[in-house]
Amino acid sequence: MELNPSQKIAAIEALLFAAGDSVALDDLGRAVGLTPLELAKTLEDMHLRYAAEESGLQLKYLEDRVQLATKGIYGELLNEALTPVRTRNLSQSVLETLAIIAYQQPVTKGEIETIRGVRSEYAVSMLESLGLICEEGRKDTLGRPILYGTTEEFLRRFGLESLQQLPDLNTFLSAAQEENE
Repeated sequence: MELNPSQKIAAIEALLFAAGDSVALDDLGRAVGLTPLELAKTLEDMHLRYAAEESGLQLKYLEDRVQLATKGIYGELLNEALTPVRTRNLSQSVLETLAIIAYQQPVTKGEIETIRGVRSEYAVSMLESLGLICEEGRKDTLGRPILYGTTEEFLRRFGLESLQQLPDLNTFLSAAQEENE
């Protein structure tokens, strides 16, 4: 099916809406017949249009994927209207474990426990059940322990487009060192 430029934008919106989740840029470009450069330009045009209009939508980039999402300013309204299941706040130990995984991934449970100095089975299973981490494979060492990494849900929940947007770890380490002195 040959699409004109405005139909391609409509097709991208339809694909992203129907997917409900992020879609790989390669797959999206292939589906609507755009080169990577044309797709990037089209998505930028859409991004600017959503930003300029009184639209409740936005494009969210997650690594090499894109998703059609609602703007954050409408979050409270959506919560009231749709009464979603509330996500629990993460405990300190679970957040510590998540931070280790985010900065060290892929990482094994044993490596996490070495850094934290305590067992982390509960925290790892909680993060897996929340979809914030997943198995990335197995380490090629004795026992072949599971390697863990973060997911798209992690990026989404913390408002990141990629792991490169994580705060600089050295800044935190320096601040913590100064506090201890």
